[in-house]
Order: sequence, then C-alpha cells, then structure tokens
Amino acid sequence: MADQVAAMCDQLIKAVNVMMDAETNQIYRLEALQFFEEFKESNTFCVPCGIQLADKSQPAVVRHFGLQILEHVIKFRWNNMQQQEKVQLKECAMQLLLKGTHSILEEESHIKDALSRIIVEMIKREWPQNWPDMLKEMEALTSEGEAQTELVMLILLRLAEDVITFQTLPTQRRRDIQQTLTQNMESIFSFLMAILQLNVEDYRKLKGSPGNELQARAHCRVAVATLNTLAGYIDWVSLVYITTGNCQLLEMLCLLLSEPELQLEAAECLLIAISRKGKLEDRKPFMLLFDDVAMHCILSAAQSADELALCKKPSESQVMDVVEQRYIFLKRLCQVLCALGGQLCSLVGSDVEVDVPANLSKYMEALLAFTTHSSQFLKSSTLATWGALFRHETLSKVSVVVEMTVKYLRASMTNLVKTGFPSRDDNPSCQYSRVDFDSDEDFNSFFISFRAQQGEVLRIACRIVPLEAFQIAAEWLQYQVASPIDIGDTTSKTAEGLCSILSPSVVQWDAMTVFMECMAAQIFKSLEEEKLPIDQSMELLQAVLNYDTRDPLILSCVLTNVSALFPFVIHRPQFLSQVLFKLFNAITFEVGQDNKVPRTRAVKNVRRHACSSIIKICRDYPQFILPCFDVFYNHMKKLFSSDPTLTHMEKCSLMEALVLISNQFKDFAKQKAFLDELMASVLTEWTSDEMRRVLWDPVTFLSFVGADQVVTTQSTDTDKASLNRGRLSFCLYAILGMVKRARWPADLEEAKAGGFVVGYTPTGAPIFRNPCTAQFMVMLPNLLALIRTQNSLFLAENMARLSETFSGAHEMMDAEKNMVLGLTQHLLDAYDSPLYRTNLERMQGFFSLLYENCFHVLGNAGVSLQQEFYTIESLAEELARSVFISLDHVPDHRLRPMIHILILLCLRYEFVSGSPHFPCGVVFVLTGKSFVVFLVVTMKRSNCSCFCFLIHGKLYCYKEVKLDSYSIRIKKLHTTISKISLHIQSEIIVLSKVKIKSALLAAFLWHCETSLLPSLLAVSFISRKAHETTANKEEIDEEDMMMDSALLPFPAQPTAELTELGKCLLKHDNIYMSLLTLSFTSLSWKDTSNCHRTASIVCWTLLRQVIGGNLLPEAVTWFYTSVLRGLQVHGQHEVCNSTLSQLAMLIYENLRPRFIELRAVMTQIPNISVEALDQYDHRLMDPTAQKVGEKKRKDQFRKLIAGTVGKALCEQFRKEVHIRNLPSLFKKQKPDKDTLNSEALELPAKYGHNSF
Repeated sequence: MADQVAAMCDQLIKAVNVMMDAETNQIYRLEALQFFEEFKESNTFCVPCGIQLADKSQPAVVRHFGLQILEHVIKFRWNNMQQQEKVQLKECAMQLLLKGTHSILEEESHIKDALSRIIVEMIKREWPQNWPDMLKEMEALTSEGEAQTELVMLILLRLAEDVITFQTLPTQRRRDIQQTLTQNMESIFSFLMAILQLNVEDYRKLKGSPGNELQARAHCRVAVATLNTLAGYIDWVSLVYITTGNCQLLEMLCLLLSEPELQLEAAECLLIAISRKGKLEDRKPFMLLFDDVAMHCILSAAQSADELALCKKPSESQVMDVVEQRYIFLKRLCQVLCALGGQLCSLVGSDVEVDVPANLSKYMEALLAFTTHSSQFLKSSTLATWGALFRHETLSKVSVVVEMTVKYLRASMTNLVKTGFPSRDDNPSCQYSRVDFDSDEDFNSFFISFRAQQGEVLRIACRIVPLEAFQIAAEWLQYQVASPIDIGDTTSKTAEGLCSILSPSVVQWDAMTVFMECMAAQIFKSLEEEKLPIDQSMELLQAVLNYDTRDPLILSCVLTNVSALFPFVIHRPQFLSQVLFKLFNAITFEVGQDNKVPRTRAVKNVRRHACSSIIKICRDYPQFILPCFDVFYNHMKKLFSSDPTLTHMEKCSLMEALVLISNQFKDFAKQKAFLDELMASVLTEWTSDEMRRVLWDPVTFLSFVGADQVVTTQSTDTDKASLNRGRLSFCLYAILGMVKRARWPADLEEAKAGGFVVGYTPTGAPIFRNPCTAQFMVMLPNLLALIRTQNSLFLAENMARLSETFSGAHEMMDAEKNMVLGLTQHLLDAYDSPLYRTNLERMQGFFSLLYENCFHVLGNAGVSLQQEFYTIESLAEELARSVFISLDHVPDHRLRPMIHILILLCLRYEFVSGSPHFPCGVVFVLTGKSFVVFLVVTMKRSNCSCFCFLIHGKLYCYKEVKLDSYSIRIKKLHTTISKISLHIQSEIIVLSKVKIKSALLAAFLWHCETSLLPSLLAVSFISRKAHETTANKEEIDEEDMMMDSALLPFPAQPTAELTELGKCLLKHDNIYMSLLTLSFTSLSWKDTSNCHRTASIVCWTLLRQVIGGNLLPEAVTWFYTSVLRGLQVHGQHEVCNSTLSQLAMLIYENLRPRFIELRAVMTQIPNISVEALDQYDHRLMDPTAQKVGEKKRKDQFRKLIAGTVGKALCEQFRKEVHIRNLPSLFKKQKPDKDTLNSEALELPAKYGHNSF
C-alpha cells in the first residue's frame, strides 16, 4: 500500500506542477486538473496521499494541494467514513498543527489558512458532542510555540465566521455550536486576552533589543492574529464580555493604538466594539472612552499617523506620496471617533441618565481635526456625526457644542471648495484622492454627494448660530466681490480670458454660493423678524447687484446669491427694480457678438438660471411683485419684439412668471382676460387650419418637421423645418406654462369674491373654476391629436417614411443613454464646449421633448383644472383613442414619460394633496415590458365604472401579445449574456461593446419601468396602517442578535386596507381580477425589490377582499402557483423568501378549506413530506386538533415548501456539502442558568467514550 501511495503522490505532484506552470499548454493543464478532480472524488488513497503531500518537506504549492485533498475528504466523505478513520484523520490533522508547519515567519499564509480550514471543518461536524475537549486541545497547542498559537487564532476566527457571520451550517448544528461558544465565552475571552497581553509584552521587550528582531516579529505576528480573532467575536458576543473589568479590553486596545505594527488591527477591534448596538444600559460603559487616558491615546495616535501619512517619493524630492497603511489607520481612527459620537448621542438625554462628558471639548477638537484634514474622504466621514450632534436636543444646547458650531462653519468654507481631483496637483488633498478615487469622474460623483451632505449639516448648524453664520457668509461674499478673478491654468476653450469650471475663482464662488444658500434658507426660520440683519443683507445685495462680470460661470453664482438674498428685499422694496433689472439682463447674456457660434453650456445655464430665478420669485412672492406687473409685462413684450436670440423656453419662462403674478388678481374675469391676451398668438397658431392638418396626420407631421428629408450641405429646406419645429415647441411650452401655473386663490373667501367658486359638492366642498379652462378646452383636441400622431409614428409605414438622415430619430439620445447607464462626461467638456449638435441629434431632442411635454400638459391639467378636466364629455374615449393607441409599437424609452410624468402627477394630486371629494377611476395598460397605471380623478362616482371599462377594455387586449414579446426579448438578453460568458471562458466569441451596452441598457430600462408597478399599486389602491413600535430599534436583546435571520419571525400579517379607489374597483370583477393578475405575475419577474414590495404590500391585500367570493378553482391554483414560482426565482434571497413564504401560507390557510386543489399543488413540490403535509392539513382543517404557535406553524410551512426555493446562479453548479446533525445538546425549552451550567460540566462525561 505504501508503494501505491508513493506512486500516486508522484503522479499528483506532476499534475500540480503542470497546472501551476505558466508555460504549460492549456490542454495539458485541463487534463491535469481533470486528473486531480477525479482523484479527489473517487480515489481511496485521498487521506494518506493528502497527508504525504502536506508534509512540510514538500514545496508550498504541493503542500497546499495536499491540504485541499484533506479538506475535500472532510467536506464530502465525512458522513461515510468509519469512526476509526475519522479519529485517524483528526490525529493526523492535529499532528500537522503541532509539527507540520515551518516557523511563524517562514510559513506561507495560504498554508496556514488551508490547515485552519481543515480543523474548522472537523469542528463543524463533531464539536461539542463528539469532541468535548476541543477548546482544551487548542489551548494546549498554544504552549508549543508562536506558529501553533497563530494557527489556533485562525481556527477560532474561522469557526466564528462560519457559524455566526456566514452561517454555512444547518440550523441545529449552528445552534449547538453557537450556544456552546456562548457558554464558554468567558473562558474564550480570558484566553484571548491572556494571549494578547503576553505577546504584546514580549514584543515590547524584544523589539528594541539587538539580535532579537525575529523573535519580536514572531510575537507581533501572534498579537496581530489575536486581534483579528477578537474582531471576529466582538461583533456578536454579549456586551458584558467587552466591558467587563472596567472595560479592560477597550483600555488595552486604546493603548495598542500607539504601536505602529498593531495599531491598525487594534483600531479595527475598537471600531467594531464601539459600533455595537444593544440595550442602552449595556452601552453605558462606553462613556469611559471619553476619559483623559483613552482620549489622549486616540488623539496622539491620530497625530502621529497624520505626520507619517505623507512621505516624499525617492525619485522626486518635491513630490509627496501617501503611505497607505498609515492612511488606512487614520480612516479607522476617524470611524472610531464617529462611532463614539454615535454612542454619545444615543446615551446623553436617554433614560440611562448619562451626563455630558467633561472632555467633550477635547473630543470635538479631535473630530474637527479630521474635518479639516486634507483628505476629502476623512472630511466626509465626519459629517453624519456632526449632524447628529447638531440635531441632538440636549447636546446642541451645550456651550461647547455651540462654540464648536462656529468653528465648523468656518471649516466648511474650505470643505465646500471643490478641490482634490486625482489628476491634478493644485491641493494637498490630491495625493489622498489618488488613493481613494480611480478617476476625476469618480471624484466628481463623490463630491456631489459630499456637498449635498455638507449642505444638510450646514443648515442644521445655521439654526444653532444664525447670526454668526450670516456674518461668516457676509465676510466671504464681500471677499469674493473684492477679489480679482483668478483664471488659473485651466482656461476656457471658447473665449480668451474666461474661467473654466476648475479655475480658482470659480470653485471659490461656487463654494461661497452653497454656503450662502444654506444660511439664507435657515436664518428666517431661526430668528424673529426684528432680529434679522436687514441692513447688512441689503449692503450685501447691493454689492452683488453692482458686481459686473462677463464670465458665465461666475455670473451664474452671482445670480444664485441674488436669489438667496431676495427674501430680505421684502423688507426693503426699493431694491426690487434693481433685482429685476439684473435678472432681465442675464436672460439675454452673451459672451461674444458672434451669434453663429453655438452657446456653451455655461452660457445657456446663465440664461436659464435667470429665467428660473424670476419664476421662483414670482412663485414665492407674487403679492410683492404684483405692483410691478405692468412694468414686467411691457418689458417682456419689448424683449420678444427686439431680441431674436431668445429661445422658446426663455420666452415661455417669462410668460409663466406673468401667469404666476396674475394669480394675485383674485378676479376671475380680469385674470381670464389677461390670459386670453397673453395666449392669443399661441391659440391662433395652435388652432390654425395648417396646424390642424399637421397634428392630425402623421405623414404631414413628418414632412412639417423635416423628418422625411435627406439633409445635405446644399439643403435649403433645413431652416424652414427647424422653424416649424420651433413653432410647435413654443406652442406646447406656452400651453404647459399656462396650465401649470394658473390657479384660483387659496383662501376660500377670496375665491368666492373673485368669482372662482361655481358650486358645491354634496359634501359641501367648493367646486372651483380655473381662468385658463376655456383656452385649454379649445387647445385640447389638437393636443390629443398630437399624442395620437406621435404614437402612430412608430408604425412600420411611418418608420419607413423617415429619411436616411433621420432613420434613428426615434432612438434614445446618447446623453440619455449615458445618464441611464451612469456614464459621465468629462467635467471640462460638460461646461466649456460649444453645444454643436448634428441634425439627427436635434431631431431626436425635438421628438423626445415634444412627447414629454404633451404628458406634462395632460398631467398638470388634472391637477390645475380638477373637475373641469375630469368632467369633459367623452374624455375617456378621447384618451383611449389618443394616449393609449398603438402602444404595442411604442418603444420602452418613450413609455417612460407616461409613467414618470402623467401618472405620477395624477397620483401626487389625488394622494398627496388628498382631495377628499373626488371619486376615482382607473386605467390599466399593459405595454411592452411594463405595466402603466394611469389614475384619473372624476367628479361623479357613477361615471367611474364607465370610464374604467372604456379605456381598460380598449387596452387590456395587448396583454398576451406583449407578454410573449417580453419573454422573447428577455431570452435574447439571456442569450447575449451567455455569449459574453462563453467569450470569457473560451476566448472564441467576440462581442462588440455596442452590443453589450445595448443589452445592459435594455435590461436597465426594463427594470426602471417595472419597478414602479408595486409603488403605483400600493399608492393607488392600498392604505397601510402604521405599525406600532414599542421598543427602541437599538435596544435589541443580545440573544436575539445572535439568532439566525432565517429563524427570525415573519413580518406581521399585513394590516393594509383598500383605498376608496380600490373599493370602487372591487365592484368590477374584470378590472379587479386584472389587478390581481398583474400583481401575482410580477412576483416571478427578475426583480427582487419588486417581488418583495409586491408580495409584502399588494398581493394579499388585493386577494383578501375576494376570498369569500366565487373564485374559480383554476384561479386559486394559479394565484398559489404564482407565489411558488416567485419562490423558485427569488427564494435564495432571505427577504423575498420570508415575504413569499408568508404570502403562500396566508393563501393556503385561508383557501385550503374550500379548495382541495391547493393540496394537489403541494404534493407536486419536490421532496415534500406527505406525512408532514397531512399533519399540517389536519391541524388546519380539524377545529378540535391541537393548535401550535404561530412561529412554529410558519417554520413547518416553510419546510413543506422548501422544495420550491430556487438556488442562486452561483450555487446551482456547486457540489452540496452535507453536515449531519448530532444528538441534540440542548433542550428545546429554555432551561434556567443553573441547569445550563450543570449540563456544560457534564459534557465530557456524556461524550467521553465515543469522542475523538
């Protein structure tokens, strides 16, 4: 036998060398791999060969393969091995631990890891029942040397990870091991602390001693391994073990922060400990870390690490580089401070009566030091803690915090400045950014989020010290106004002497503007009117108004400051004309005189910014602007007639502002007359015979906009088609502005006096009329015709009419694709390059905006006109013949406006503003790969069913066709992904990036559209009751924290009820069954979030309403199998598994007594226990049967349907590991503490004879 083993080992060594040799032919490598795998699976010499290959005389790569063989035997053959074979393998493994490794500094880390895995696999199968002395044996091994001690630490760490973190064991085995670990935790922690303390002391003694460097490094290596092991246990053990002995462990960790070789691991442990949740009483000892000693350790370690975090590159004496190890330690220390702040905010002011620490000022200085660090990542890490401190009811009033708030505001002046791009070297933060970010785009995305978080904290800080915040903002603004413009080294590409987005002056102006906006938004909320700094603010406003610049980027910041300071103008009306003059000048802003060159994005932003500012002022302060109405109106007319460079959007923005002011007329007749005058030219244009022919006929429409023309350099019709597109866009923008902004007075008495109230509902609610209704009614037919025509453009005959130039006119624009895929444009290009667009891009933008604006108009009409809109005669039929026509041809990206604009506007009105006197109707549309829900508010309940059936009957017929289309396209997507995978594996098939991008885009669009379904259904038809919470979320019992998530109880049975709309639809079987069909079908979509929300909120709430009705057995079977199908698709995700199992149980228990067909479905589940099913049915059907608790009943049901749960793709081809349960170690009923202790003492006696 020995000769056979030796021969086989020689073959295995050759196979290993072939596999690992980089020069080996791929075919030979695969053959060697196949030989090795076949050997592991079937050869009887696995154990002796594995032990021989793992001998330390072999090369490391051979030893590792030998250890892999032993691990494979334990994982897959253990259950079939004889007891003597198990004992022999265990003894061999322990010998490898004892003598099978080199010294701790020489041994390879992957060998240590593989050896520890072998021991842990045996522990998972035999401890504690058959190996009661395992912990003692591990403790004894530590006396054999540093190498063995490190291996023991690795074993204990991996055991905790497998049992607690990754939970790779069956429930009973995991419970046995976890509870045994918990019972022995006091001795385990004492053991770990002793090992740590001993090796740290030896390391400190020897590290400076000549000739003992290797021994010192060995002790250091053991200390590191012990700290890593402690980190694996601190995360889940009871807080008592962490805080025992007056927080001895935390004290030791703080002291280790000063040891450069141990500080990172010590900081990791400290962070995990301080981040623990649990009962507030148990966390109270954490406040000891605010003492002088602990705080001094943290601060001195941070200061030392910061000094060493940067070093000069050897080749370049002036260039600094980041020492990554020190920088990571700085991050951990920052996180420790932030976690400590979180504990402080939780404990101070709570029921445990914790006082404000005496060292709070020292702590906040340390936090401020990280906030002012050069690293942008460190700055961002502190924001959540600052926000928690500033929000805290008690701490925010402490004098130390108030003083620190002012310092934080001044620090924000630096932090808001956008510096630190990895590609640059103009700031100390650039060195750190090169470590944290892969590219400038990555940094830019981070900084956008970072600045948003800063703004939130700034607003809270400004509420604490409003006057100081105003003073800081005033000083900063005055400094910027007085400072000359610094262009820097990145000048504009389009005009000499202009700044780029990265110029020093621009980033400073930009940062100051953000600060000013945050301050101005809060000062009015925090101070009484008489305390407001009106005079100072007017001085600032005057300085800004007088500031003259031709740089568009800086001018945009100036306009923002004007808007931010405008609320002060209410108290000084004489400044209003100057403000309006500044804004009107900006609307016509140009950099140069050459109008033939396209404007840059920065110039366009200035003009749009001015328009938006005017609209905002007119929206927020219309009564204040009303005296200037005539001046405003005349100036607008002058601009329209004298400035041909005004875009259609800019013109419509000014018209929109006038409509907002006109709402303050509070006289229906006067406002209607003004709107008639304002919209006269638009109405004439929109209702002309020419426009009617264009809007009602797709062929004429395509010709009118030039989409059927081939554009060449000699084309003469291009300008005419461009003007035609402009006419259409202007009309639609103007209609939208009127419908969106025209309103009646909010005060009922003013509305009555002005003639806006035309009657009352039966419940006494007033019925209003909108002054723009008459004009909208005249424009509506052509609007619906335009929507119908646009939908018809996707028919084959109309697609064929597109010219070669515009054949891609209906495709997504590249900018929109990049936005959907998360691809960003380079920062300089985004602002500085002229917006040159091809003819195709112009046509794509025109079609896209036209389609979106049509739905904007319809959506806002429902909100603005209310009854007047929803009582239009034959509205349902007209919508069905326009909005919902030819939808099976409309591409997915064109459906998004219908979902995101039209529907959400209706939902916002009905369910957010909560108009109580409007009965509701509903339209369901099945299109492509998405369900589109269109909620319509109607006046009369009697019209609801007619409205629903007309449109629903028109559109529901698309269901089967489009489902087939959906399935085909998803299969195509899967095929593409399979091809990509094949390319990676075989290097034969090469797919272009375009195809991959298209596949990703299609999948993402589908996900975006379908993800709205549960939200829309929930908002529309379901009114959820608030769940009462009786306990603090953080106060979780330690025993509960150690429970497996699979054992946690299901969510409570849904308490949702139908809304009034849902109850209305319940009366109409066809529509209600369609809702049920849509909801249950979506459970098996490839969308886990959609599945979870639909299963937890929608499905049972809808089904529960009809379970007492005349349901067909086929329908009940289909509902139930749909849930099981969802489990097959999503069951590997615990959240989905829980909600779907809950839903399946609700359906089964409520409908099984009436429908025996459900049992037939259950019997088809793979591996179901018929006996267990019979018992479950008996308890369910027999009223006299003994009932079990709800949790146990849920567990039983989950076991019954376990065969339906699908596996994740990564698990489907993995060989299963089976770990058998050992005799139960603990009683099912929870015994008292004394009983547990006695049982623990009896373990060796119980299992001593049949143990290892």
